[in-house]
Amino acid sequence: MKNDIVMPQMGESITNGTITKWHKQVGDTIEIDEILLEISTDKVESEIPSPYSGKIVEILFEEGETIDVGVKIAAVDDDMNAEVSASGSSEAAAPAPAAAEPAQAAPAATGSSDTLEDVVMPQMGESITNGTITKWHKSVGDMIEIDEILLEISTDKVESEIPSPFEGRIEEILFEEGETIDVGVKIASVETDPSKPQGSAGSSAPAASAPAANQAQESAPAASSSQPSPTTKGGRRFYTPLVRNLAKKHGVDLNELAHIEGSGAGGRVNKADFMNFLENRGSAPKAAPAPAATKSAPAAPKAAPAPQASSVPSSTSGRVEVIPMDNMRKAIAKNMIASKMTSPHVNSMDEVDMTKLFKFREGFKHQFKKEEGFSLTYTHFILYALVQALKEFPMVNSSIVGDEIHMKKDINLGCAVAVPGNGLVVPVIKGADNLNIRGIARKLDELVQKARAKKLTLDDMSGGTYTFTNNGSFGILMATPVILQPQLGIFCVGTMKKRPIVTEDDAIAIRQMMYATHTYDHRLIDGEVGSKFLRHVINTLQTTDWEGLF
Repeated sequence: MKNDIVMPQMGESITNGTITKWHKQVGDTIEIDEILLEISTDKVESEIPSPYSGKIVEILFEEGETIDVGVKIAAVDDDMNAEVSASGSSEAAAPAPAAAEPAQAAPAATGSSDTLEDVVMPQMGESITNGTITKWHKSVGDMIEIDEILLEISTDKVESEIPSPFEGRIEEILFEEGETIDVGVKIASVETDPSKPQGSAGSSAPAASAPAANQAQESAPAASSSQPSPTTKGGRRFYTPLVRNLAKKHGVDLNELAHIEGSGAGGRVNKADFMNFLENRGSAPKAAPAPAATKSAPAAPKAAPAPQASSVPSSTSGRVEVIPMDNMRKAIAKNMIASKMTSPHVNSMDEVDMTKLFKFREGFKHQFKKEEGFSLTYTHFILYALVQALKEFPMVNSSIVGDEIHMKKDINLGCAVAVPGNGLVVPVIKGADNLNIRGIARKLDELVQKARAKKLTLDDMSGGTYTFTNNGSFGILMATPVILQPQLGIFCVGTMKKRPIVTEDDAIAIRQMMYATHTYDHRLIDGEVGSKFLRHVINTLQTTDWEGLF
């Protein structure tokens, strides 16, 4: 069967990619996870593995061409026997290798790889590029149902239980709890045909040893070494991107990799195999002392902070409490630094006379709560004013992708919500420009309730084009927030306070005053637009006939 390969999405807001190198040509054979091509975008350069095993039958674009995400770029026919017989005229001169092809592919065709489904790190929200695995609910060899919880993932915005998209048996788990993985990277695989013995066609030994890979590293390679591996072809051996990255990180070349026996599906080298090899790499014949020495080595870096902490003078060492950051806090720290490095932040600030709005709300809030079942807050009015300003200044509702400006036609307002014990989350009011003030209030109340019950979905957290945060709820006057990437602005208000103000007729009056801050990305939003945007919001809050909107 011919399988199409399309241009993959390489990251948030990336719409195309440039082919920099083809590793295969039409007529070549390729294995699952063998590198097919290299792709470059403005954010990343990546080697792209083949999702299929078979023969390359089409390559539709040349090196150097830029192709939109989702467009077909190549095709692989996984019917190896049909391809070999159909192309007999071109391969007649080499009958022996041609005959060997099907035989070598047979383990893959009859084994678990033809029904092996990849589970990748999901995107947990707008601008989130990675997630941290906090807990696996299943282990290698366990059975799982569709929508049964497979693992828990944490980001700076949300902690979520991730259901399995497939039904079957857990074949691979590629990352440990506590590891942070980029969005779209394979983290596990599920054998979707549990009726077949795991690793059939001679691969039952690796399958059986896979769950015990960490405890029986020596027996698993011995079992797999006696059988052909579908990961080898023509004297070459192929490895998953995870193993390639680990090899590059630890300075292990391909010659060394070739000596690693794999305990994964079909004899493939997995992470456990590689780490076991790394521990025993270059060890002396003294088998027992060597593992002991190498096992203590990885622990050394973790233990290093302790001596440093104890080096503090004894008079103060007892007065310091060391608290490890949780995964959410570490992710927040990373993303805040990334935002500051990406966007030159500029802050325009002014004060808002909220007296007219204050009097309207005081007189209407009880009727509103009776009608809607929840309280009318100043946030609802500010969100409405932000929508009007974003309609007037659509450039603020944009994002920057490379050298392009992407103007968003929909206004999706993110609203920061503090969740006690769970940090800060930013659910998104989708299509806020199509809602009246009651609609905005209803949608925000729905999202706030879901946030506090920890029931926000990925859709609730993604797609924001502009963000609002209310620091006034903590009793402070003003703040300068950090932009949520890849957005270009964020609006912040402080608390309302009574202050004496000089009026237009030079009288002194007591007014309800509030400070507002518009923080924007100076790469695109200049001071003129950023300040006019702020002034538009202020004018809406001060002059609108609110009664006419309800």
